[in-house]
Amino acid sequence: MKRDFVSLANGEFDLLICGGGIYGAWTAYDAARRGLQVAIVEQGDWASATSSASSKLIHGGLRYLESYDFKLVKKALAEREMLLRVAPHRVWPLNFGVPVYADSRVPSWQLKMGLTLYDFFAGKLFSKDSHHHFNKDAFAEHFPSLNTDNLNGGFIYADAQTDDARLVLELISGAIEHGAVCVNYCRLTELIEQNGKISGAFVQDQTNSTIVQISAKQIVNTTGHWTTASEQGRSWCRLTKGVHLVLPATLCEDALLLTAQSDGRVFFIIPWYGMTLLGTTDTAYSGDVNHVKVEPEDICYLLTEANHYLKTAWTEADVVGSYAGVRTMKRSDESSPSAMSRDWELVTAENGVHHSIGGKITSAREDASNIVDKVCSQLGVEKLCATKDVPFPWTPTAMPQASYAEWSVAINAQAQQSGVDGESSKCLIRRHGKRVVEVLNSIAHDAKLTERITPTLPFIYADLLFCVRNEMVVHLDDLLRRRTPLLILAKLTEIELRHIAEAVAVVMGWDEVMIKSEIKRCLSYP
Repeated sequence: MKRDFVSLANGEFDLLICGGGIYGAWTAYDAARRGLQVAIVEQGDWASATSSASSKLIHGGLRYLESYDFKLVKKALAEREMLLRVAPHRVWPLNFGVPVYADSRVPSWQLKMGLTLYDFFAGKLFSKDSHHHFNKDAFAEHFPSLNTDNLNGGFIYADAQTDDARLVLELISGAIEHGAVCVNYCRLTELIEQNGKISGAFVQDQTNSTIVQISAKQIVNTTGHWTTASEQGRSWCRLTKGVHLVLPATLCEDALLLTAQSDGRVFFIIPWYGMTLLGTTDTAYSGDVNHVKVEPEDICYLLTEANHYLKTAWTEADVVGSYAGVRTMKRSDESSPSAMSRDWELVTAENGVHHSIGGKITSAREDASNIVDKVCSQLGVEKLCATKDVPFPWTPTAMPQASYAEWSVAINAQAQQSGVDGESSKCLIRRHGKRVVEVLNSIAHDAKLTERITPTLPFIYADLLFCVRNEMVVHLDDLLRRRTPLLILAKLTEIELRHIAEAVAVVMGWDEVMIKSEIKRCLSYP
């Protein structure tokens, strides 16, 4: 998986995709699998905006049942079930607890109805994975960090989790395997039109300012909130900001779905890589789309609402990291961001450019298949969707689904024999899938690569170097925010950043000036 800007020069493509988030990645992967000549460019790093700023969930959206958005929930749950089957390394089960207090906004009987419907849409109404009710003592035992004052009991239901940035990267890798030209740090600077219809574009390499011309029969815009840079784009969508905080571990394996007492919004407390994700906010956004920040009021809101439910209150001093993302929503008359639809639509401008508006990470695959259907129709190509029920690029091969657990046990044993601790081994499997064998092979030549980068987190140096060599890393923050999420999971000091930068400098070709520049870039990370 190498960055190859030269392959764009004077290229002639069936499809050019602008935007390397989840929608761009799925579109590129599907189109390449259908045999189209595909190019995808991203002005920053893959998943460097909203697609690495999610709640890391693959879920139907239980709260959308309250607004009767049954179609969206059913669609997302079908995708969740499919992804759990075809990509068990990338999407894994995560149970959620929903406590019921004496003063809860949603009473127990209403939650029971909603969860029953949720299980029905997922095809799990009578399975072992359907929701369960627990009395006060049993629920409190399951979630010992919860405040039990006025607690009546609660429910536990099934959903799923992922690493959003890794998900995007794996799809980009798959697109490359099927012939697509995929280049990060490459910005579309100008569209080329003939007789009012697009025929190509100029793109600029952000690493050296080189500009080349591309011929493209079809162009798809999957840039998310950058769509609002034009007046036309602003007429199609609205933006909302979501903020997450990273805090010390407070849960074991299951997550919590909670309701904010101040405004009735749903938020999550989620275990992630041994830490805790708290989020998300949902506020209308009209600021600078290039500099989305976590504001003090965002932190105050999340901590205040979470502390209503916790025995031991969090303070700002407990916040290890944070991130903010901007969601693109279809324009509607709803005044509340939480009430706006999370569904998706494709808008085609007069010049023929297709614009992806709205959507969810969970249902992005199906939406992208509709994008490629439209492109194929315009090109006169009769090729059906090539991603449904298809194993992911890094899914272990020649493996019946029932034996994935056995494969994981065998790889975990191999990793631990190589000196990798159990938690780091599990992390490697989920991050790399079948490629974990290549990571382990590197350890055979250097046992020190089994060492953790930072003692409290399950990331080892072998993983770091594998990413540098194989995953189109350009900057240090690509490596420490998206290839791994270390920049938000730990407060890395300048000394620690230097140690990491020096460990990868030879592979990256960095001299002392570049090392200092990359460290400074990470220290200023939002």
